[in-house]
Amino acid sequence: MTETTAKALQTVLDTLSLADRYAHIARILNYDLETICPEKGMEEQGDLIAFMENKAYRLSKEEDFIKAAELLYAHREELGERGRALADDLHRSYLKEKNISPQLQHRFAQTVNRAYVTWSKAKAAADYSLFAPSLREVRDMSLEQIRLRENALPDDYDNLLDDYERGITSADLDEIFGTCRERLIPLLQKILRSSHQPRTDFLSRFAPRCQQEELTRWLLKTIGFDCTRGAFTTTEHPFTDGLGRNDIRITTKYDEHAFASSMFTVIHEGGHALFEMNQPQENYDYFLNLRTMGMHESVSRFYENRIGRSRAFIHLICGKLCELFPQVMDGVSEQELYEGINVVQPSLIRTEADELTYTFHIIIRYELEKEIVAGTARIEDLPQLWNDRYEQYLGIRPANDREGILQDVHWASGFGYFPAYALGGMYNAMYYNKMAETVNIDDAVRAGRFDVINGWMSEHVWAKADLLAPKEWIRDITGRRFTPDDFLDYLEDKYGEIYDL
Repeated sequence: MTETTAKALQTVLDTLSLADRYAHIARILNYDLETICPEKGMEEQGDLIAFMENKAYRLSKEEDFIKAAELLYAHREELGERGRALADDLHRSYLKEKNISPQLQHRFAQTVNRAYVTWSKAKAAADYSLFAPSLREVRDMSLEQIRLRENALPDDYDNLLDDYERGITSADLDEIFGTCRERLIPLLQKILRSSHQPRTDFLSRFAPRCQQEELTRWLLKTIGFDCTRGAFTTTEHPFTDGLGRNDIRITTKYDEHAFASSMFTVIHEGGHALFEMNQPQENYDYFLNLRTMGMHESVSRFYENRIGRSRAFIHLICGKLCELFPQVMDGVSEQELYEGINVVQPSLIRTEADELTYTFHIIIRYELEKEIVAGTARIEDLPQLWNDRYEQYLGIRPANDREGILQDVHWASGFGYFPAYALGGMYNAMYYNKMAETVNIDDAVRAGRFDVINGWMSEHVWAKADLLAPKEWIRDITGRRFTPDDFLDYLEDKYGEIYDL
């Protein structure tokens, strides 16, 4: 590396170090906002978050930083693997944000934070009309940002997809979801007509919050969550936040008549946390945070579904559930627990959906997002459109906005996130099959040997997530191009067995 390039790299890293301090403070404030901040303090908290984020953003507009970052991009062949990844990312960001002033960025941040507050109020009141003006603002802001990009893609929605899942387009998703519809709709119909329907009465038995909190601690320890580097609390809409290298926080939500809800939320969010906890130190040294939402969701849904809903995991936890929830597990066999946990039943709430019907929840949101961004769906008509799609795909209809269009917080900050959830299940189906070539996954899970599972994940799944775009990443792991077929084969095999199809 030449002296000039080395000096530019140091300038970039020094600036990013300061920006990361501001961003870290903003993440702490946001975690507070979404967990314990009182309702009347939310708007002020949102303004503080926007202020700190703007402090970080202003550093990216400094002339010395821009010159140094662009020099790195021009001379990236002199850099190591992580240096090249950083240079590429900074160049993409520069083209994307070149025409967005700090003042404009601050306005965008305020729009998003206000939208979160109005969404919270609207959901509590089950009244979409309270959120509609904010949603329109977020839609208009998203389009305004796209118009200012110098590296904008021709299709507006593809730009938003690319923000969350680099290289994935609506053409890709149209093909993927078309395949899902072709294979999952007939499968769902067969399941609903099956004479064998799993027992589920025990899933709604009373499980006190204190017992569920004890289960949370046991689950996190079991899957390998490092409690010296992580913590958990409750929130309205569960999430995970990597506040820092050694500060990974997850959240859950307890329902005393649905113990499995929090159980799988904890495993899901714990999966996100494991991804963050197992990133190489060098990635933090270079301020790399390029792992996409689909990559992240692949990991969280790997632990939640491929592991958490497997026969092996049910065997592992059955005794613990009997110990903690004797009133729930009274008269329930391990086979009944396995089948009940995996029951397929069309439902209104995405986060409570079973593995099979979950994809339909994502397809509905994907279709509506495209229409919102294209302007073919009016903001005021969205509850009706939402309800109609649920009836079309799942044969059920929300009774109110809270269990309908207001159930998710994501649109308060923009569009393009939801497809990552479905892609995550498809990614992990591919690397699960690759893992199974060298690891006896069921034996490891039955024995609680998550060091074996996590060791393979660290080496093959997590190590290069900050260095490769999704399609390259999944090929690097599996040696194959991306396909939804592994995921669909898994669903057909698993649920064909459960429902005697």
